[in-house]
Amino acid sequence: MSLDADWRADLDAVDAALIDEYQSGFPVESRPFERAARDIAAETGSDVDADDLLDRVRDLRERGVFRRFGAVLNPPVIGSSTLAAVRAPDDRFDEVAEIINGYRQVNHNYRRDHEWNQWFVVTAGSREKRDEILAGIEERTGCEVLALPMLTDYYIDLEFPVVNRDRFARESLDETAVSATRISENARGDLSPIEADLLLAIQDGFPLSATPYADVAAEIGAPVDDVLAAVERLLADGCIKRIGCVVNHVVTGFTNNCMVVWDVPDDELDERGEAVGSLPYVTLCYHRPRRPEQEWEYNLFTMIHGREAEAVDAKIDELASDYLPFDHERLYSTETLKQTGARYEDLVADGE
Repeated sequence: MSLDADWRADLDAVDAALIDEYQSGFPVESRPFERAARDIAAETGSDVDADDLLDRVRDLRERGVFRRFGAVLNPPVIGSSTLAAVRAPDDRFDEVAEIINGYRQVNHNYRRDHEWNQWFVVTAGSREKRDEILAGIEERTGCEVLALPMLTDYYIDLEFPVVNRDRFARESLDETAVSATRISENARGDLSPIEADLLLAIQDGFPLSATPYADVAAEIGAPVDDVLAAVERLLADGCIKRIGCVVNHVVTGFTNNCMVVWDVPDDELDERGEAVGSLPYVTLCYHRPRRPEQEWEYNLFTMIHGREAEAVDAKIDELASDYLPFDHERLYSTETLKQTGARYEDLVADGE
């Protein structure tokens, strides 16, 4: 689906509210669609009810506007995660990608227009297992691995309105909230049994029913009140980032993105990172280590998403002139080689 066959054409006010306002904040209660329907009805003046709202979520998922309905989990908090890259020779590019993608702990892999041309994410149940996978990739591909674990999260959120004509993410918004959060490379080891079972059950989404939490409770053999309490705990401590309808940004036209890496003076990093992370059009902003021994001098990463490549470039120019007057490189994504969610059986099974 593309903007040529305008996906917005037959949406009404209820659909728009569901898509743009319920990417997060979906009620954590036994019958969440009843609460959401009441709130949307009051906002839009419609007579939508819970059954209608549930049908709309199903329809939007079938059409590809939603990837899924449920929780957005936070791999760097639950497991031990790192961004990594290799310089794959052109004549072996596909072979190298196949080896990397063969690891179930690799959940994203993108071709980027740079000397380091394959960028992937490894998330495992322990730091030792993560590093073992990186060493295996290096040995099997014969390519040096650049490992760049996240050290500080200034702002990471792919939640933004899409029922609009915005040329880049959040063009219609004025500001976003930001805070610097230090990230440990060690996997979280204090999940309770119900929390571990819950994460496994919901990693691919909630059941699309009037009682999704009760359905999950039945699946893992726990009382629904205990499941609701566990969801609230996991939300509070960051293992779950948000609960709602996960939008497919490509289907909604946000097909252009660029990862920009910056060489920011270390003593200015937090100040600059928080300032840039608060800009609405910056969808990701985080600190990763320099690797001078591998000729990698960059320590701040930003991402901008847009419908128009020219608009993305213009916002990067603005970043460089107004906020980050430092050496930088623009790594455009040119091909998706793998894109899945982190597999949580790997994160809660004693690091194996």
